[in-house]
Amino acid sequence: MEFLKAFLVGGAICAVGQVLIDYTKLTPARILTAFVVIGVILSGLGWYAPLVEFAGAGASVPLTGFGHLLAKGVRQAIAEDGALGILSGGITAAAGGITAALLAGLLTAAVFKKRMKK
Repeated sequence: MEFLKAFLVGGAICAVGQVLIDYTKLTPARILTAFVVIGVILSGLGWYAPLVEFAGAGASVPLTGFGHLLAKGVRQAIAEDGALGILSGGITAAAGGITAALLAGLLTAAVFKKRMKK
């Protein structure tokens, strides 16, 4: 049942993104940015944490989950460090994911040959 919930919630989030790509003039970069911002807003309102509890990886893996992680990190850092946590909390919480993305990009660039789009 856990996998089904993750599949349905994660699939619904991704389906919304695909519909936005197919039926709007928004660029993929704007859609991805909007998903992160939506995750931050929903987390700030306290609505995203219950979704993560319900769906697990189905809610925490998409980009809205990254926004939730940033907001959660800022909230925690503010509680510990005060106003300075606004600047450091999000990056600290997401450091592992950011590092993994950078290393994957570096590895991909090193392995595959560069070519121009037509």
